[in-house]
Amino acid sequence: MPTEEEKTRPTADRRTARRAVAGRLSWGLADQAASSMTNFAVGIYVARSLGVTAFGVFSLAWLTYGVVLNVARGLATDPLVVRFSGAPEASWRAATARSSGAALGVGTALGAVCLLVGLGLGGRVGPAFVCLGVVLPALLLQDTWRFAFFAAGTGRKAFVNDLVWGVALVPAMVVAARVGSVAAFVLAWGASAAVAAVYGCFQSGIRPRPHQARGWLREQRDLGYRYLVENVSLSGASQLRAYGLGAIVGVGAVGAVRGAELLLGPFLALLMGLSLVTVAEAARVLRRAPHRLGTFCLLLGGGQAAAALLWGAALLLMPGRLGEFVLGGVWSSASELIVPATLGVAGAGLGSGAAAGLRALAAARRSLRCQLFASACYVGGGLGGAALAGTVGSAWGVAAATLCGSAVWWLQLRSALREHHRGGA
Repeated sequence: MPTEEEKTRPTADRRTARRAVAGRLSWGLADQAASSMTNFAVGIYVARSLGVTAFGVFSLAWLTYGVVLNVARGLATDPLVVRFSGAPEASWRAATARSSGAALGVGTALGAVCLLVGLGLGGRVGPAFVCLGVVLPALLLQDTWRFAFFAAGTGRKAFVNDLVWGVALVPAMVVAARVGSVAAFVLAWGASAAVAAVYGCFQSGIRPRPHQARGWLREQRDLGYRYLVENVSLSGASQLRAYGLGAIVGVGAVGAVRGAELLLGPFLALLMGLSLVTVAEAARVLRRAPHRLGTFCLLLGGGQAAAALLWGAALLLMPGRLGEFVLGGVWSSASELIVPATLGVAGAGLGSGAAAGLRALAAARRSLRCQLFASACYVGGGLGGAALAGTVGSAWGVAAATLCGSAVWWLQLRSALREHHRGGA
C-alpha cells in the first residue's frame, strides 16, 4: 500500500512544475514589456519629433531591421532555442558562443548591404539606411542574448539586459532630438543597443565566436535554413507591404500603419513576450506529457486572441485628445485603422499557439508551408486592399489574410500531432 506521502507526491510535483512554468512565462512577459516599452518610447518620440513623413522614413528603416532580425533568428537563435532549451550548461554555453557568433556575422554582412543601399539611394531615405547598416551587428547580438538566456531558463538576465538598453536609450534620444534627423535617431537607437550587447557578454561570461559561425550553420542546417525562409517570408511580407503601400498611397500611409501598431504596442508586447518562451515550454510539454501539447497550444493561442480583442475595444473607447497627446499628428490617420489592426493581431495571436506546437515538434516543413501561405496572403491582401481602398483597405486586407493564415496553422498542427501520436504508438 502506498503511503500518504507517496500519494501526495505527484500532486506536489505537478504544482512545482506549474510554478516553474509560470515563473518562466512571467520573466518572458517582463522582458518583452521592457523591450517593447523601449521600442514604443522610440516610436512615440520620433513620431512627435519629426512628423508623419519623416516617421514613415524611420518606419522603413525599422521594418528593414525586422527582416534582418528574422534572418539572424532563423539561422542562429531559433535552432538554439529548439535544441538547447534545458540542455546541460556546458552544452548550452558552447552552442551560445557559436550562435551569437553567427548572429554577428549576419549583422555584419547585411549591415554592409544596407550601408551600400543607403549610399546609393541618397535623399531622405539613404542616410537612415546607412546608419542602420552601422548599428545592425549590435542590434542582432543584443537580441541573441535574450533568446540564449531564455533557452537556459534564466529569463531574469534577459530582463535586466533590456533594462540596460532602456536606460542607455534615454540620453541617446535626447542627443538625437537636438540633431533632429531620422539618421540621428537610428544611430541613437543602435548605440544604446550596443551598450546592452556588451553587457550581455559580461552577464553570460561568453564571448561570441564568429569564426565558428560556419560550423554552427552546417550543424543546424536541417532546421536553420527552413526557419530562415519561414522568418524572412514573415518579415519580408511586412516589408513588401510597406514598400508597396508607400508606392501606391504614399509614405505617409506607412507612418499611419506604424502609428496603429504603436497603439497596439502593449498587447504586441504580450504576444512577443510569450513568443520568447512558448517554444521552449511547448518542447517541455512534449517531452513530459505529449498528449497535452494540443491543449497547451489552444489555450495559448485562444488567450492571446481574446486579449487582443479586449485591448482593441479599449482603444476604441480612448478619448481623441489622449490619442493626439500620444501620437501627435499621426493620430488622425492611425485611429481609422484600429478595428482592422486589432482583428489582424487577434488572428496572429491565435495562430501563434499552433506555430509554437509545430516548432516544438520540429515539424519545420509544415511550419514553413504555413508561413509561406500566410505571407503570400498578407502581401496580397495588404496591397490589393491598398489598390482598392487606400490605407484603410490595406488594413482590412491584412486582417482577412491573417485570419486565413491562422486557420492553416491549426490544420497543420492537427495533422502533425496525429503523425506524432502514431509514431509514438
